[in-house]
Amino acid sequence: MARHRTFLTGTVLSGIALFALGLLWQGPYGARSQAQVQPPAPPTVVVARPLAREIVEWREFAGRFEPSAAVEVRARVTGHLQSIDFKDGEIVEAGRQLFAIDPRPYRATLDEARAQLASAAAQVELADLELRRAEQLIGSNAVSQATLDQRRQQKKAADAARALAEAAVSRAEIELGFTEVKAPFTGRVSNRRLDIGALVSDGAMLTTVVALDPVYFVFDISEQDLLAYQQAALAGALPAMHGRQIPVEARAQADKDWPHKGMIDFVDNRLEAGAGTIRARATLSNAGGLITPGQFGRVRLPFSASYEAMLIPESALLTDQADRVLLTVDPDNTVRTARIELGPRQPDGLRIVRGGLKPDDRVVVSGLLRARAGQKVTAQSADPEPRAAALGAAALGN
Repeated sequence: MARHRTFLTGTVLSGIALFALGLLWQGPYGARSQAQVQPPAPPTVVVARPLAREIVEWREFAGRFEPSAAVEVRARVTGHLQSIDFKDGEIVEAGRQLFAIDPRPYRATLDEARAQLASAAAQVELADLELRRAEQLIGSNAVSQATLDQRRQQKKAADAARALAEAAVSRAEIELGFTEVKAPFTGRVSNRRLDIGALVSDGAMLTTVVALDPVYFVFDISEQDLLAYQQAALAGALPAMHGRQIPVEARAQADKDWPHKGMIDFVDNRLEAGAGTIRARATLSNAGGLITPGQFGRVRLPFSASYEAMLIPESALLTDQADRVLLTVDPDNTVRTARIELGPRQPDGLRIVRGGLKPDDRVVVSGLLRARAGQKVTAQSADPEPRAAALGAAALGN
């Protein structure tokens, strides 16, 4: 009986010990196992609806600023260079004297021509008197008809000699005027090519002058862009390409915005066969002289009328092989993939969406790497303003 009681007591104590060990095992390790089997929380993404804005589509082209006029100033007479009346590189007004060639030989030639003109004029007067006298005497048969004919021919010869002398005076005056070399228009002059005292020959280049206001911007338009513009013009949304009514905006490489305004004044009559482009030229105001001919720059011109477009941050775009896609979030917070048709880029890091997106779609603009199609997410709304949405996406990262 005592042995039986001892066996029961040991059995009870062993059960109690095993139960205590089980409680100890479930304490630190059992809770951890239960935590591991709990599903993870959905990732958090930032979403925003497309921005609706009234815009005009612009397309940009690279080109070069060129002077609206440029000439090589050359001598038109031969002689010694007497003076240089400008400083290299300065702005000169139209008609200002730049060089003077020794005028003395040409002034002497002019004086000689004038003297010959005076002599020819005297011969005309004499021939006229003799002709009138012969015409009076022919009635009384005091002179013969042959003498009258001779006087008439002498008068014609004297008139021709006077005309020749007048032409010689005009030529001498022109050549004397060529000794003063003047600026043909207002612009910036280059450096002198010859020094005072040098013998200048007819046709020798002395300097160059370029006009600074207005300036031209010359650029090439691709065949694809030309066809797109012509289609919009045929639809009545834009003025004709050759109508000289297309407004443009230009900027130099250092400009942040588009400070230079102008109009397209020339489009070539054919495409370049090798490049598949057509040459165009815009006239821009340069009253401040900030543009130097020869600079590279960019120009933009409208390719659409004003319309309301859907815009998204460009940082929200993804690539799926040849397609551009967005991640959108359904009302039940499920991520979907939307294939879209894109338009041109816009300021503030935005992009036009032409199709594949609805105005009330919620687009993932941040947390793109944490989201997958078909996955549940926690969606947080972003600031609807375009700049805030774009900056928010860049700050939070993908």
